Amino acid sequence: MSLPENWIDSLPAVRGKIVKNAELAPFTWFRVGGPADVIFLPEDEADLAAFLQTIDPAIPVTPIGVGSNLLVRDGGLDGVVVRLGRNFAQIVTDEWGLTAGAAALDAQVARAAAKAGLAGLEFYAGIPGTVGGAVTMNAGCYGGETKDVLLSARVMDRSGKAFIMSNAELEFAYRHSILQHSPLIVLGAAYELSADSVEAVTERMEAITARRETTQPIREKTGGSTFKNPEGHSAWKLVDEAGWRGKLFGGAKFSDLHSNFMINAEDATAADLEGLGDTVRAEVKDKFGIDLHWEIKRIGKK
Repeated sequence: MSLPENWIDSLPAVRGKIVKNAELAPFTWFRVGGPADVIFLPEDEADLAAFLQTIDPAIPVTPIGVGSNLLVRDGGLDGVVVRLGRNFAQIVTDEWGLTAGAAALDAQVARAAAKAGLAGLEFYAGIPGTVGGAVTMNAGCYGGETKDVLLSARVMDRSGKAFIMSNAELEFAYRHSILQHSPLIVLGAAYELSADSVEAVTERMEAITARRETTQPIREKTGGSTFKNPEGHSAWKLVDEAGWRGKLFGGAKFSDLHSNFMINAEDATAADLEGLGDTVRAEVKDKFGIDLHWEIKRIGKK
């Protein structure tokens, strides 16, 4: 990719923070990946809008959250990576539902809903990401999906204009929304929920948390579910039946605890992790005639 000459030296002044040649590995759960040309951590929505309005439209802009479902390749990323911080993490509840900033952690959103006696977001307790990522990929688990409770999302386009998109406009499907193929940055979301007792909501949420802790390698350097479940099949069973549970590929492997969770087991590179995933996909296709599709988002240069 050819970027405008000396573009990094002509970045606008911001109230947030700009880091040049910024390592991205610490921003992802896998702890791998090359650097970004620039990371921008905006102070607030106005700071982000002013930045986007000023920089050359030819410069790519990539938003990331907490990197729980993200693999950054070893060659890093061209352009600007935008990471939203605490001023984008507010959570507000009322009698009909909840609004949350894109940087709010899904588990914190679930707890806020439970505290307010609002049902419908208990499954967010089992998703280790942020609202921005959950909306973008229609995150879900244990029978719930974001599309089931999302009323609308507030987004910002490449020119710095913010606007609201309805649930229908987001074109949700299994682990998918229209946002995955657009330059839009999620700023926040509104959820329509139902009233229930605090005790009942909390009990359901805690059951999900306990189940996750006993069935997923949550203390490993992982990226969550590696593959989407093919229709009529479970991805973990296919990985298991192909013989890849616990088998090393470079420094990467699929977890012994849950064979759809790829982990950085022994100082893996991003190439190890992506190579493992693609090798398993090829073997599953060859042995069972079933296509496995990545759920983990892979970005950057190899």
